Amino acid sequence: MSDSTFRELPVISAGPLSHSPSANDPIIGIDLGTTNSLVAIVDRGNGKTVPEILTTLEGKKLLPSIVHFLKDGSTEIGFSAKKFKVTDPKNTIYSVKRLLGRGASDLSEIKNQLPYAIDDSSDLNVLIEVAGRKITPIEISALVLEELKKAAEEYLGRSVEDAVITVPAYFNDSQRQATRTAGRLAGLNVLRILNEPTAASLAYGLERKKNGHIAVYDLGGGTFDVSILKLKNGIFEVLSTGGDTSLGGDDMDQLLAEWIQKQIPQKTISQSTLLEMAEKAKIALSTVETTSIVIENSTLTLSRNDFAQMITPLLERTKKSVLQAIRDAELNFSDLTDVVLVGGPTRLEAVQSFTEKLFGKKPNCSLHPDETVALGAAVQADILAGNNKDLLLLDVVPLSLGIEVYGGTMNKLILKNTRIPTLAKEQFTTYVEGQTKVAINVFQGEREVVAENRKLAEFVLHGIPPLPAGVARIEVTFLVDADGILNVSAREIYSEVQASIEVKPSYGLTDAEVEKILADGLANADQDRIQIQVIEAKNSAHTVLTATEKGLERASSLLSITEKNDILEKVAGLKLAMKNNELEAIKKSHKALDQATVHLAELLMTQTVEKDLKNAKIKNILD
Repeated sequence: MSDSTFRELPVISAGPLSHSPSANDPIIGIDLGTTNSLVAIVDRGNGKTVPEILTTLEGKKLLPSIVHFLKDGSTEIGFSAKKFKVTDPKNTIYSVKRLLGRGASDLSEIKNQLPYAIDDSSDLNVLIEVAGRKITPIEISALVLEELKKAAEEYLGRSVEDAVITVPAYFNDSQRQATRTAGRLAGLNVLRILNEPTAASLAYGLERKKNGHIAVYDLGGGTFDVSILKLKNGIFEVLSTGGDTSLGGDDMDQLLAEWIQKQIPQKTISQSTLLEMAEKAKIALSTVETTSIVIENSTLTLSRNDFAQMITPLLERTKKSVLQAIRDAELNFSDLTDVVLVGGPTRLEAVQSFTEKLFGKKPNCSLHPDETVALGAAVQADILAGNNKDLLLLDVVPLSLGIEVYGGTMNKLILKNTRIPTLAKEQFTTYVEGQTKVAINVFQGEREVVAENRKLAEFVLHGIPPLPAGVARIEVTFLVDADGILNVSAREIYSEVQASIEVKPSYGLTDAEVEKILADGLANADQDRIQIQVIEAKNSAHTVLTATEKGLERASSLLSITEKNDILEKVAGLKLAMKNNELEAIKKSHKALDQATVHLAELLMTQTVEKDLKNAKIKNILD
């Protein structure tokens, strides 16, 4: 490393924040759910100060997140579309939230569970084949959002443009960007992308108006989130967050559907029919001890206890995220004043019993689990409108953000659970003599080696003056806005050349990888630390070797044969240690070379001084 203060960038082989609405514009809060979606508002125009769920055009509070495509190209949305899940499954799209912001390679497990066709010819975008056309999950989500927008306009009697839309806290950048794009396609200005557990805590805090530490356990149709928040005098501070974006009520339905099929192996039943039966049985078991599943001439009986045993492995998967969130918040379970359950599956007695045992206290189920997130989104909308000055929300980033530096290591500029919005700056330097461009590779994750993290984006900073290695000063700035969306810029300080990018990640990340990131970071911390030390030692040794070889070219004739051979022997030893990636050997050989080149350094210094004096004399003569 040429300078201990600055990290070298790799050699190239070589949203803006949302606009502010006017005071009179209505702002709605939307919970865009996997199974159901809702819209809510704090209707100050009618003198109301608390949020309320608005009824849809179908006269219901819930809008099933389902779109049915007819042959003529028209669509049905909500309950009118839900009835076609069995009769026309290939043209009835549901659980599309699980496809948002993801590539085809991410869907190997989910794809076989869905009755409609997915085009996996492109890894960058998922395309759903429906009614003779191909459509993206973003477009389908936009149709659901547009239906909610219409419901709000029907209620208010005026147009609605601005909205707050919620997403799972563990949604990555591409999933958040996809949600924002869906809103834009629906004719909405998305003022804020809000984490679902955070929204739930806003609704809860407004309802209860109490201080303390809150754990929000949010188990929805397709995703699971947990957030730990501190509520004090109207300030909601998110301390930590975690989750699993491939875990929810849909997975319970899938397990139950597989169980049903095993009970009647002689019968062939479509996937859509099995899932429909499973969902009805699951919902029934939230209120009764046993339920019957009728299939042609067969009747299956399923008890609440049997179902609980069936889904226990799924619930156990949530435990890991909860424990990590508690640790990240630097709290104990005993520090929690309340545990809030959110999401339809939390109505199940099995979920309530599991969470009570896990947290050591009876969970709070006082708010409607389906409505809480939408109500919280409306509260945030009211805050953005400037109407509610008693509440303040402080959210965090779920995973660390940084760039690749020379040697393949990750330099973290923003650490996980940093409060947002946030800005971080750091200076880096070049590694190669005369380097005129550098690659800025942006990564997300907890590992020290970039190969183990999620690559978000890359761009190139051109036009750097061809300075000696280690002289250029490249300032990299990370800005995470209130939506958790990242913007990165870089500039060379001396020349003022600069470049920037709004990070729009590729869709190549599997949800299993997201879930593993934090755990891998902890499990491999020691191994990563050693690897980092080796890389840094090799960088430092490389600088010394380059300086030594240049020094030999300039002053070789002034050294004795013994001195020169000794230096060459030490150079070879250091190169061998670097090739073998042996940390202690590199350090030892580096030190040996330093000692062997003391006289060489003195000769080079004398040469430089004599040259400077000679130039000064010539100048005096000329003067």
